[in-house]
Amino acid sequence: MEFYQRYIAAGQVSVPNLLLEHYHELGMDAEELVFWLQLFSCQERGQFPDLAQVAQNMGVSQTRIFQLLAQADEKNNLRLVTQKDAQGKQTDSYDFSPLFDKLAKLYEQKAQSQSDKKIADKISNLYQTFEQEFGRPLSPLEFERIAGWLNEDQYDPELIRLALKEAVTHQARNLSYIDRILLNWESKNLRNKEEVANEQARRKLQIRQKAADKPQTGQNASLPPVTLHNPFKED
Repeated sequence: MEFYQRYIAAGQVSVPNLLLEHYHELGMDAEELVFWLQLFSCQERGQFPDLAQVAQNMGVSQTRIFQLLAQADEKNNLRLVTQKDAQGKQTDSYDFSPLFDKLAKLYEQKAQSQSDKKIADKISNLYQTFEQEFGRPLSPLEFERIAGWLNEDQYDPELIRLALKEAVTHQARNLSYIDRILLNWESKNLRNKEEVANEQARRKLQIRQKAADKPQTGQNASLPPVTLHNPFKED
């Protein structure tokens, strides 16, 4: 019971999993991380860290603790903030936001890297799809033209793939035809696969409606009414 009460009274510190997973990528070793967590834990409990107690908790000398504090400041993992209250009394605290800022930046870089890899894979697959549909390797000029669609015109790779599919459907396996398809879509402000699909569905609906409204001719034309009077029967 006494242990449970002490456990509750000691409180807990919430540590981001991203920090535990990527602290080494932020330039910290395990000892530096534990030291940072010791200081962070004290301040979370509303206490200014006692470096002598931190040294005892970590089982190292106070000299080593001062070295770790200097390293944390040098690596911008924390900073000491001094403030004055209304009576002019100074209070010190540690600001731990620099490390969280570095962690956020690392996360953004990783997300961007993953996004860039996905785009690179899409582009690589796009070139392979062209060669499969054309049944031959692409020429340097063809590579350059497709690259122009991607880099200069900023067409989405999926949009280019869809234009290729449209061209193949019409037995037109050449880049000039595909370019006209892309320009036509651009003139209608169709910039992705979903918008093209919606436009195509709208056009099909219009065609069906026109066909339904068109007057019937030939065998389906309206026939004159058939009389029941027999002209060969005398009245």
